[in-house]
Amino acid sequence: MSDPYHYAVVARALDIIAAEPRLSLGELAQRMDMSAAHFQRVFSAWAGVSPKRFAQYLALDHARQLLAERMAVLEVAERSGLSGGGRLHDLFLRWEAMSPGAYAKGGAGQRIGWTLAPSPFGEAVVMATETGICGIGFTDGDAAAARADLSRRWPKATYHEDPAIRPLAADAFAGRGARLHLLGGPFQIKVWEALLAVPPGQVTTYGAIARAIDQPAAVRAVGTAIGRNPVGWLIPCHRALRATGALGGYHWGLTRKRAMLAHEAARHEGGDGHLAADVIPGTLGNSSAFR
Repeated sequence: MSDPYHYAVVARALDIIAAEPRLSLGELAQRMDMSAAHFQRVFSAWAGVSPKRFAQYLALDHARQLLAERMAVLEVAERSGLSGGGRLHDLFLRWEAMSPGAYAKGGAGQRIGWTLAPSPFGEAVVMATETGICGIGFTDGDAAAARADLSRRWPKATYHEDPAIRPLAADAFAGRGARLHLLGGPFQIKVWEALLAVPPGQVTTYGAIARAIDQPAAVRAVGTAIGRNPVGWLIPCHRALRATGALGGYHWGLTRKRAMLAHEAARHEGGDGHLAADVIPGTLGNSSAFR
């Protein structure tokens, strides 16, 4: 599923399906310059379902349907320490946040390694400190730009290529476990913490997140914090929608956001929970939050 070729094919197909959802399998495969059998195999290997079934998850009303049927009750999750409503399954995700003072220094004194790694959604730049993964961005053929995008968030940190991160990335994308180091301001971390409470196959809204962090008037600021999420996919900002059901923005592209939502919906309904996470809230700068 992490083969970059698979996502490259799927991403092209997603744009075509979104524009022309009534295409037959043969017509879609022809647009892709592939035989129907080969296209079906590649697509199903990535999505876990057929292209026809997947197209149903990309229907224009799917996001609205998710909001109506699978709206995550973040307020309940917040009251239960974010481990109730966000209690999922296979991926044991642990995280720790840097202190506000360290964040204010722009990452000064922080050593951050990086590597390139395959993911279910294309090639990724993965960054990590000694504590855990602190950044995941998608390259779309320009690894230097993706790396610069993440690095600008902590301008005073020192960066070095580190192949030792590749096994961490492989485990995280395969659902075998991940440890995160959230490098952000206190408000941002509250927003990201709320996102971590949204289970796969469910969605929320910017307004619901604002209410969950006890700042109901801060919807615009919540949107900004979601856009600043440095850990694509594992911190699921793709699960945040506008109240109307519109997808809203996504830093790594709306095609990828559609792919993530539809992928999770297909896996969720198919009973495959291997992309899920058991969230344990951390405390600012306190590694004792892990168990």
